Amino acid sequence: MRILFLSDNFPPETNAPATRLFEHAREWVRAGHTVTVITCAPNFPEGRVHAGHSNRWYKRETVEGIDVVRVKTFIARNEGFALRTLDYLSFMVSGFFGGLVQARHDVIVATSPQFFAAVGGWALSFARRTPFVFELRDLWPESIRAVGAVKDSFLLRALERLELFLYARAAAIVSVTDSFRDNLIARGVEGSKITVVRNGVDLSCYAPRARDPKLAAELGVEGKFVVGYIGTHGLAHALEKVLDAAHLLRSRTDIHFLFVGAGAARDSLIARAEAQGLSNVSFAPAQPKSAMPAVWSLCNAALIHLKDEPLFATVIPSKIFEAMGMGVPLLFAGPRGEASGIIDEHAAGVCVAAEDPKALVAAVVQLADDAKLCSGLAERSRAAAVHFDRSRNASRMLDVLLALDRDSEVSRIEAKTPAA
Repeated sequence: MRILFLSDNFPPETNAPATRLFEHAREWVRAGHTVTVITCAPNFPEGRVHAGHSNRWYKRETVEGIDVVRVKTFIARNEGFALRTLDYLSFMVSGFFGGLVQARHDVIVATSPQFFAAVGGWALSFARRTPFVFELRDLWPESIRAVGAVKDSFLLRALERLELFLYARAAAIVSVTDSFRDNLIARGVEGSKITVVRNGVDLSCYAPRARDPKLAAELGVEGKFVVGYIGTHGLAHALEKVLDAAHLLRSRTDIHFLFVGAGAARDSLIARAEAQGLSNVSFAPAQPKSAMPAVWSLCNAALIHLKDEPLFATVIPSKIFEAMGMGVPLLFAGPRGEASGIIDEHAAGVCVAAEDPKALVAAVVQLADDAKLCSGLAERSRAAAVHFDRSRNASRMLDVLLALDRDSEVSRIEAKTPAA
């Protein structure tokens, strides 16, 4: 089967959409299928083209058997609604034309967030008369409202109508959570065409390992109980509350909060930590994917922190699965929902209320002072990882695409067969 996939994130970017697409596409290629990815120059989240790349009108490369086509876009940092929207719209247009010049494919997939990539995917499928699959990674534009980036307005309502239009036109929808599926069904989307394929972890790369001594020395966490927040520092994460917890724990010199990543809130978090003189907090920039196992090896607990908004009860941050793969206990602070349910089901961590620094402090102290508890959580975290193996998830999504291809082939044959 020939698969065309539109996404404005792809390695060397290391965020969840880029990682998921690469690891799925790699498995599909290994299974004998042809995969073409239409993407842009890697620039997330700093809004700056990565070293060794350029923002060209058209560039083709091969990455582990995946045919990667990069098209030119307007590039903006991952902050600010207007410029980011212009960034998204530019990929919608250039991605459409970049896909239009490719050889014909059997199915076209586009992913959110942001869903303007999905608009480009649908338009391309319409032009090519090819089945369109919407991979639903976020309830955008609802997530814009939830983080307060844009107030409720005519614009948001128009975007929601466009969102429903895309769901209706998709031949299939692949959702990353059950909650997203339930949301769509409640809004009138046909449930039979929605398949849930959660995020996962590449267990060939992520496994328990001893703390990396060189990296620990570089980051100043030798001999510390490290609470690691690894990932995007965004508006959805309310990370200023983590700094409040660190301030309450400033007398515990054995406990350290390590932030690794980039995002719209990072600069303000660094400034706040410096202003408060938080010596128990440090920040490291986003790391290449190959370095992530070493980064995770520093962590005694993996912090998953979300803003106290009902929407975030429906999400499952992908860092949960990487931490599981590494055998790191999970410390979840967010609205009770699908993510906390996974952690509770596998007894792989501790869950506390969203945006509650005192509750977070109590959980950190409990983990730091109870080695036996931590050890048990680590074992169960690793044991849970096998349920979210990326190769298994890739196979499940491939089944959705193959079923569409078979249905499309039957329709083509029937259209060519004369009536009796």
